[in-house]
Amino acid sequence: MTKSDKAVAYMYVLECSDGTLYTGYTTDLERRIATHNAGKGAKYTRARRPVKLLYYECFPDKKAAMSAESLFKRKKRQDKLAYIQKQQTD
Repeated sequence: MTKSDKAVAYMYVLECSDGTLYTGYTTDLERRIATHNAGKGAKYTRARRPVKLLYYECFPDKKAAMSAESLFKRKKRQDKLAYIQKQQTD
C-alpha cells in the first residue's frame, strides 16, 4: 500500500473497533482517517472508534475511486477480505 504521486483519489477500507469494515473514498487519506477517529467522519464509524486503515487503492480521479468504492461495497465480507489479501500479496 503505497501512495502514488499521480493519485488524486483513494478508495479505502477501515477496520472498526468492533471488527466491522467501512469503505469510503477521499482525496486526502490521512486527513480522512483522522476525521473518522475524531468522531466527525461517517455516522457508521462514530460509534465504532478507533478505526484503522486496512487497505487503500490509488486512482487518477474521484470518479474512478467512487466507482471502485461502489463495486467493493457490493462484495460479501469474506470476498472483501480475500480481495485485500490478494492485492497485498501481488
